[in-house]
Amino acid sequence: MAKDNFTDLEQLLAEFEASDLTELHVRHGELEIFLSKDENAVGLGGGAVQVATAKAPVKTGKTASPPASAPTAAAPAADIPEGAVVVRAPYLGTFYRAPKPGAPHYVEIGQPVSDETEMCLVEVMKLFTAVRAGCSGTVAAILAEDGAMVAADQPLFAVMPG
Repeated sequence: MAKDNFTDLEQLLAEFEASDLTELHVRHGELEIFLSKDENAVGLGGGAVQVATAKAPVKTGKTASPPASAPTAAAPAADIPEGAVVVRAPYLGTFYRAPKPGAPHYVEIGQPVSDETEMCLVEVMKLFTAVRAGCSGTVAAILAEDGAMVAADQPLFAVMPG
């Protein structure tokens, strides 16, 4: 494994360990990783090798099927206005409200957006994905903290259509 790839993997492990997530499944090319903080979790392939750290067991292996439960975190229902369209994270990664440090945020509460408006970036292992509004309306709520680890399908924004 190249030094940069190993550093990326170490960063992913550190971010997982610091997060509230209990399981993580990542597939990138031929590399596939399943991490779990549950000692009894079944790893990839059902009989995977277990490598434990002081805080979280890490299980590795290869399989074509995802784990039984994928990590998801939901925003409190009180934070999502009734009738709002929820913009969700495309996958697990780090949530960024701006294109680079010190730059203005993509969107703010009260700002009008169209379906193609970039609202944030989600990054994992140096792969940045722009998340678009997907509808026209007004930003009603920002549901994740800048720089925080977000789960796949986690609510990021609430947009009131209109």
